[in-house]
Amino acid sequence: MKRMLATVLVVSALTGCGYNDFQRLDEATKSKWSEVLNQYQRRADLVPNIVASVKGEANFEQETLTKVIDARAKATSIQATPELINDPAAFEKFQQAQGELSSALSRLMVVAEQYPQLQANQAFRDLRVTLEGTENRITVARNAYIQAVQEYNVLARSFPTNLTGMVFGYDPKPNFTVQNEAEISRPPTVDFGSK
Repeated sequence: MKRMLATVLVVSALTGCGYNDFQRLDEATKSKWSEVLNQYQRRADLVPNIVASVKGEANFEQETLTKVIDARAKATSIQATPELINDPAAFEKFQQAQGELSSALSRLMVVAEQYPQLQANQAFRDLRVTLEGTENRITVARNAYIQAVQEYNVLARSFPTNLTGMVFGYDPKPNFTVQNEAEISRPPTVDFGSK
């Protein structure tokens, strides 16, 4: 009888411990992370085609192209494994490299607007549309990942499931952050008198 009562107590305690929830949410974050990586890879695969189409413009700014090529090389050199999402320092390094590539591509597109022949090139316009679509896909994938991590982290920090997390090593996961948080929190300056 005592043994049966002890078994019932152990089973009851384990049903509320959150172990299965940790398994489910950990797998969900890995799945969402894979989609983020898939979209970043899609963007990285577009870069050589964009650079090749821009290089055809004789007077195009070489420095801008070099920055895009260097940023792509840096972003693709980071080994993006599922374990990356459990290492805050590695995650930050990965996020920074992807941010640099985003900035370099944005600069490239702004500079490209100054070249009418390039804007008239159908192949470049198609690549630009594909890049814009990819950036949107990255945003959607990152948002899904952010939500999955939020759900996981709430479980990892809530009582009593935080005890299960401590016992089994389920630490909170790092999440995406805004690169220039101080800059975007400052209101924009509007000047209507300059024209």
